[in-house]
Amino acid sequence: MKERLSVLKQEALKNKKQFKKIAQKFKKKTPKNFDYIMLEIHNKVFSKIDCLNCANCCKTTSPIITEKDIERIAKFLRLKPVQFIEKYLTKDTDEQWMFKQTPCVFLDADNYCSIYDVRPKACREYPHLDRKKNVQLLNLHLKNTEICPAVFDAFVILKEKIGNPKS
Repeated sequence: MKERLSVLKQEALKNKKQFKKIAQKFKKKTPKNFDYIMLEIHNKVFSKIDCLNCANCCKTTSPIITEKDIERIAKFLRLKPVQFIEKYLTKDTDEQWMFKQTPCVFLDADNYCSIYDVRPKACREYPHLDRKKNVQLLNLHLKNTEICPAVFDAFVILKEKIGNPKS
């Protein structure tokens, strides 16, 4: 997996134009069963990828942290929400809470999450391939091809399903 991660961003950038065309094609004309297609792809890519061998999302990005996340995680850590915020969070340019540092402070050496049972909603849902109304997430998926091998592989499968998209 280490080798794959070292070339993932480069491969994603190399395929970016093609992947963008795929996303545009599905946005323009979304099949009625698109969520089912994405769920099928999700299951296929995750039958071959173990997140514990990767954890690139935890190592390179910070999720958006909701108020509910703050309350839940703070309680788990036996902190007051304000203490949790002061110790672990900052606001991004959109004024949303996110972790101060990457890799995630809660990621251990074996790629396990020390707050897994109470992890942020964004972490539980990542990489969002199995969500409803998935066509609305295609721009996010495009960005995630540089971070998550499963999302990259999902776009490869979408490309195979529709052929090589033209402009």
